[in-house]
Amino acid sequence: MEREKTEAAIEAILFAMGNAVSVDKIAAAIGHDTETTRKLVHQMMDQYNSRPGGLEIIELEDSFQLCTRKEYYDTLIKVAKQPKKYVLTDVQLEVLSIIAYKQPVTRQEVEKIRGVNSDHALNRLVEYGLVGEAGRLDAPGRPILFGTTEEFLRNFGVRTAEDLPSIQPDLVEEMKSEAEEEVQLKLNL
Repeated sequence: MEREKTEAAIEAILFAMGNAVSVDKIAAAIGHDTETTRKLVHQMMDQYNSRPGGLEIIELEDSFQLCTRKEYYDTLIKVAKQPKKYVLTDVQLEVLSIIAYKQPVTRQEVEKIRGVNSDHALNRLVEYGLVGEAGRLDAPGRPILFGTTEEFLRNFGVRTAEDLPSIQPDLVEEMKSEAEEEVQLKLNL
């Protein structure tokens, strides 16, 4: 009976908060240590996944969130206000990819990799909530370090940045040679 009350308390916390809640805060609220709490939430996740229903619990880094299952999005928007969707341009996707794989990274490092100014794309990604400030570099001027956010993890369906697909070295070499050929073609014009 005690376990059922604890699970109900966790469910109430996740429902009421709406956003992701860190395992530390959940543990403090229910009076358990973080490892026990993490195990309880993972068991609850299994329970949610084993039954048909409109809700699921997802894990985002060291936090958990109660969400509507993706397959019910079309039904949900008929009742709720349709959330504003944004379309990422190729430039924004490129900047986002650099940040996701190199984070934390400064604006200058992004621009060095791309070879062009990336202010507009980076500002849009911050506006969309996919990228945020991850600290400051200990260097002259203390430039902002950027990293991905929980919103990025939610939108791309990964628990942590480490879960992103790895870049294959042979593809990197192929892309480098294509870029060099493209530059050479532009120089020949």
